[in-house]
Amino acid sequence: METMKAIIKAVPGPGASLANVEVPKVGPKEVLVKIKAIGICGTDVHIYTWDEWASHRIKPPRIFGHEFVGEVVEVGKDVTLVKPGDYVSAETHIACGKCYYCRTGNAHICENVKILGVDVDGAYAEYIAIPEENAWKTDRSIPPEVAAIQEPFGNAVHATLIEDITAKSVAVFGLGPIGLMSVAIAKAAGASKIFAVEPSDYRRSFAEKMGADFVINPNETDPISYILDHTSGLGVDVVLEMSGSEAALKAGLRVLKKGGVASLLGIPSKPVTIDITENVIFKYLRLYGINGRLMFRTWYQVQELLASKRVDLTPIITHRMKLEQFDEAMKLLIDKQAVKIVLYPE
Repeated sequence: METMKAIIKAVPGPGASLANVEVPKVGPKEVLVKIKAIGICGTDVHIYTWDEWASHRIKPPRIFGHEFVGEVVEVGKDVTLVKPGDYVSAETHIACGKCYYCRTGNAHICENVKILGVDVDGAYAEYIAIPEENAWKTDRSIPPEVAAIQEPFGNAVHATLIEDITAKSVAVFGLGPIGLMSVAIAKAAGASKIFAVEPSDYRRSFAEKMGADFVINPNETDPISYILDHTSGLGVDVVLEMSGSEAALKAGLRVLKKGGVASLLGIPSKPVTIDITENVIFKYLRLYGINGRLMFRTWYQVQELLASKRVDLTPIITHRMKLEQFDEAMKLLIDKQAVKIVLYPE
């Protein structure tokens, strides 16, 4: 029996453990990928800390993690889309292909979806088995540490480019990894002004590097007054809410120009209350709830932005660590002393 090292949520509760487990066997339509680099996602932090969401969703034992890139080393007998030697990342939503949403071009919100590293074993390991449909052949010009984080970058691409933003003003609330990615995408797409709002000094320090024109600390400056003052009182054309903060959502709707558009990707920890009448209906707004990426339209956009170097994600990859340093990496993220961490299995 061939074994590999993996990070496992072995039992309910905080933390995770490094273990030797069996290398996964591939089914007829699956591929085995030898992992080269792995990104740590906020979802993984929830699983590691074992918050309320994780305790209800995760069924240990589970290898978690879902952002990765690697090389195909084995394919099932019925696989036709990829071959050994292909450089691949993965769409992490495993769709059923049969439900109403899958059959109407919305597989990213499949009603029977399974998610890598959440519902099935994931990427914190030396090898991973994935359905061939989920393997995304990646341009080898994209380095592993960047190729490994294409999946969350896809969330940012979907949220930012859901409508045309060229020559439009944009406000990004929340500068976690996806918020910072969105700043860079807006810049590459030709946004006229980019406002970036974030209370963390550490995260805010990356905003200008990624292309923000105005960087706002909401603990010191009222973002509503500031943005309205810098947009002739009209507000911005586009708001990207990436924080999940109720205060940020309310501020975002206030600074959105009448007829504007908001992409809501941040997930609040509890229900929020907003003035729908004054701040949505009477303002004639369009609100988009962002869940994952369009399969696979967004992936083509991701690859073009990265391979063309229109967007450079390396400034936000703040740490590169070994898989065995997993606990140290998690502590950095929990303490907000890192933006994006990439792990290497070997």
